[in-house]
Amino acid sequence: MRALTPFHLAFPVTDLAAAAAFFENVLGCRRGREADTWIDFDLFGHQLSLHQGRSMMSDSGTGAVDNTSVPMPHFGVVLAWDDWHALVEKLRRASIAFRLEPQMRFEGEPGEQGTFFVDAPGDVALEFKTFRDFDRVFAS
Repeated sequence: MRALTPFHLAFPVTDLAAAAAFFENVLGCRRGREADTWIDFDLFGHQLSLHQGRSMMSDSGTGAVDNTSVPMPHFGVVLAWDDWHALVEKLRRASIAFRLEPQMRFEGEPGEQGTFFVDAPGDVALEFKTFRDFDRVFAS
């Protein structure tokens, strides 16, 4: 398997200043290049570009996963086991509300994973996942 390279994701947020404060101060993302209408962040080694704009979310935007409604669209990062647990505790200490509480999904199955969702300011749904073994990320 080849080494993973960083992805780039650009998306609109309804409140650039509030979203930027969340990514920088709550998640601890390093700020990169920026202009009046956009800001780049280092999201766990990936290039994330927040752009001032209209919401991507809709009132009916959910999908069913393992008998749970999850926000659509959403994106996130797969973290190492210990890093995921540390982020859960960091968000709890910061009194950040979980949209979907940290939980194990697909228990006992090849895709068993820890997951949680939070809503970032600017109308953005984020999912953070973990696997005990990264080789199981694409297991079916």
